[in-house]
Amino acid sequence: MIRKNNFSIDNHIGYLFAVTLILNALLLFLVQPMVAKMLLPYLGGAPSVWTTCIVFFQGMLLGGYAYAHLTTKWLGARRQIVLHLVLLLSAVFFFPPEVSESVVQSLDGQTQPIWWLLVRLSVMVGLPFLMLSTGGPLLQQWFSSTNHVSAKDPYFLYSASNLGSLVALLGYPILMEPVLRLHQQAWLWAGGYVLLLVLIFACALVRWRGVNPSIESMGPLANDMAKVEGLTLKRRVRWLLLAFVPSSLMLGVTTYLSTDISSVPLLWVIPLSLYLLTFILAFARRQLLSLNLLTRLMPMLSLILILSMLVSLRRPMWLMMLLHLLFFFVASAVCHRRLADDRPPASKLTEFYLWLSFGGVLGGIFNSVVAPAVFNSVVEYPLAIVLALLVRPRAGKQLSGVGRAEPARLHGLDFAAPVIVFVLIGGLVLLLPRLGLVPIKVLLLSLLASSGISYLFARNPLRFGLAMGALMLGISLFPGLHDEQSLHIDRNFFGVLRVARESDGKFQQLYHGTTLHGRQFLNPQRQCEPLSYYHQSGPLGQALEAFAISPALPNIAVVGLGTGAMASYSRPGQIWTFYEIDPAVLEIAQNSQYFTYLQKCTTTPVKMVLGDARLQLRSASDGHYGLIVLDAFSSDAIPLHLLTREALDLYLSKLAPGGWLAFHISNRHLDLHPVVGNLARSANLICLANKRLPVNEGEGQSLAFWVVLARLPEDLGNLLNDSRWQRLEGSAQADVWTDDYSNILKVLKWKF
Repeated sequence: MIRKNNFSIDNHIGYLFAVTLILNALLLFLVQPMVAKMLLPYLGGAPSVWTTCIVFFQGMLLGGYAYAHLTTKWLGARRQIVLHLVLLLSAVFFFPPEVSESVVQSLDGQTQPIWWLLVRLSVMVGLPFLMLSTGGPLLQQWFSSTNHVSAKDPYFLYSASNLGSLVALLGYPILMEPVLRLHQQAWLWAGGYVLLLVLIFACALVRWRGVNPSIESMGPLANDMAKVEGLTLKRRVRWLLLAFVPSSLMLGVTTYLSTDISSVPLLWVIPLSLYLLTFILAFARRQLLSLNLLTRLMPMLSLILILSMLVSLRRPMWLMMLLHLLFFFVASAVCHRRLADDRPPASKLTEFYLWLSFGGVLGGIFNSVVAPAVFNSVVEYPLAIVLALLVRPRAGKQLSGVGRAEPARLHGLDFAAPVIVFVLIGGLVLLLPRLGLVPIKVLLLSLLASSGISYLFARNPLRFGLAMGALMLGISLFPGLHDEQSLHIDRNFFGVLRVARESDGKFQQLYHGTTLHGRQFLNPQRQCEPLSYYHQSGPLGQALEAFAISPALPNIAVVGLGTGAMASYSRPGQIWTFYEIDPAVLEIAQNSQYFTYLQKCTTTPVKMVLGDARLQLRSASDGHYGLIVLDAFSSDAIPLHLLTREALDLYLSKLAPGGWLAFHISNRHLDLHPVVGNLARSANLICLANKRLPVNEGEGQSLAFWVVLARLPEDLGNLLNDSRWQRLEGSAQADVWTDDYSNILKVLKWKF
């Protein structure tokens, strides 16, 4: 009977620690998208906001793991418990996380706000997040000291912890974000933290009662009494590398998704959720995925992925997203499975997690800090793919390394393989054009031949990884394979900008990420014709022509500069002011070697204001503008903080009586016209929309979708009776987007 009671108690202890770890991880990963969304409106909606947040959270996670390891090593159990409970209680004084007006004002004028963002994160959630970060390793270490039947191998609790993280990441965009305002989310999270305090106190009580006073009195050196398996430097470096690769891949995939769709938590959490899922599967008691199968899948998946990237294949979007995410999942699962198979005894648990966290932090720093400073394009993602291939084990080969040894005479192929692939690409590039083949055929034939040779080395991870790296390098070094000539590439916190000239020499174009942001004729006689989304026969040309007949005021504000094409619509007496958050865009638009709209096509000088428009517009006088044009984009994504009710109220306060608002909402992936329509309805504004297909793409026209708003129907003049413009009513039942509420699911174009 006593055994049964003890068994029952042990089971309850296991449930207690599992539930505590799940709640701890739930809170840990709920706060990340919540706080990032609080700060996003003040930083232009750039994807770098999230990647910087990831680096901060990874750094704090490393700090939490270091705290767990060092206090376990240097303090006795009871002193550790007392210190931990005191710090957990102290974190309550930081509730609820919020962004104050003084904090917003401190951002004014900063064009590289990464340090501002890191400081804000530290002040808002630094201590609470640090304490939550300690939960995983510390609670597992406490559990390993109990009499539970699984105490000697507590790593299964890591799966429970990651399960809580996964529930948080999926639950936030699906359950919390569409239903709760940010301040409600913050208070709900604070309530969960209080509940966690109660559970951790219960776990601490279990650990306290399990302390042997004779050992405890010996102090920190008691930890050295346990006989543990020695850890070599090589083994620790392997842990570091296997943690680094999935972290870097995760941020690379995140950038790919959020740059061209929208920098919103929904898209941030998908790669992070898959990342956690691979941890859950890798550290589970029962293995559902075969490491051998995953290892065999990687070469084929990587080959398809790399080829699609090299030919810039983006359609269908759902398939491309699936391909990137599938390779990321398989590569992460391989790395995390190898880590799980190589885990040390429980006595070294905290050090093991410390090395894993350190590798994750290095991956985040590489992608978010080092890569933007070193590379002028997004090179870190392909590098992470190659590195994942290099750390892949041989199919059928276990960590012990037992298996059939390869003949020594073949070792020279390890570094000969990439040379062969590179030389093959160079030879084809020189030979095929002489046969009369156009560049696209040269590219495809070169890729097919070199990828076929590369796949012959798939059984050997080193050879195949280096061969695929040589394949990507070779294609990038031969400009004759591309339809455009890149003239300038710049990268900063806000993304990658590229100025390119079409192969036929007709246009010069500006890209942000993979999205066209404007073009100009190279013919000097036609350089003042606005093109792409701004052409004269399109919605913007029609709207500006109607506005010029009877403007409320001649002052015009434009949010988003691009190439400066809109300045060509300026007329004598008008005063144009452009608001631009990215200094690199400003430099490109003002450089006559790239675009000449600002130098040659304006009737009066234009004014430039650098900084986020939501902040900079505040300093303008009320009623100062007769027209405000919203044309800000981050790649293909409109910063959502420019489409909220708070933003609309700001625009209206700066708009003169009878003035207009114009929104550019062209987008490949988001249907934003209901959002603008609902905003207009909430403010009792008249709203007209015009979606114009390009009449002649050969003349530089692009699909353009514009919406114009005014306070009264008569304010819109001739535009009201123009059949090309349709009334946009909005929905009375729809929720209006605000700074603390948006629902991206409702506007996502599911049919890509």
